[in-house]
Amino acid sequence: MFQLDKTIVSEEILEKEFICNLSACKGACCVNGDAGAPLEKDELPVLQEILPILEKYLRKEGLEAIKKQGAYTTNELGEHETTLINGADCAYVIYDEKKVALCGIEEAYNQGEISFKKPVSCHLYPIRIKQYSEFAAVNYDRWEICDDACNLGKELSVPVYKFVKQALVRKFGEQWYKELEHIAEERSRSNQS
Repeated sequence: MFQLDKTIVSEEILEKEFICNLSACKGACCVNGDAGAPLEKDELPVLQEILPILEKYLRKEGLEAIKKQGAYTTNELGEHETTLINGADCAYVIYDEKKVALCGIEEAYNQGEISFKKPVSCHLYPIRIKQYSEFAAVNYDRWEICDDACNLGKELSVPVYKFVKQALVRKFGEQWYKELEHIAEERSRSNQS
């Protein structure tokens, strides 16, 4: 772990390799697990606002879950998450013709209908952020359903932090990311000598 501004960063995001391999996993991270995707407080009103636009993108089951539970849910720890369909699929999941799970929010974004790409926690994956009062912990999250993504990242030599560059810049800013790159380069040079 190392400190970068008000973050404590796991070295694994520099050392581990990762590239999402949707053709192998079929978007399993959006339909497996026991909780929705973590949401930040400032994302809650955004979800409420864009919901009318999302209706034409989402599946009937997703819309029904949102109608019953709301655009998001709150767990026993007071943390906000995306709504689930019967405790499984994210309510915002859609499927393409190959039965790959995709994000209905991101589809609306890709079609130019909204400016919100998707929840930042989804955009950052496999990085997970845990916010504490004085700092944020930036960790690599290992999940066996992503083994193919790890293998592809290793094959193409793409470290986690490069794979999620756009999301890290979105979350922490361009300057933070430049400093992270500098740390990664320094570590690489010291490992080669």
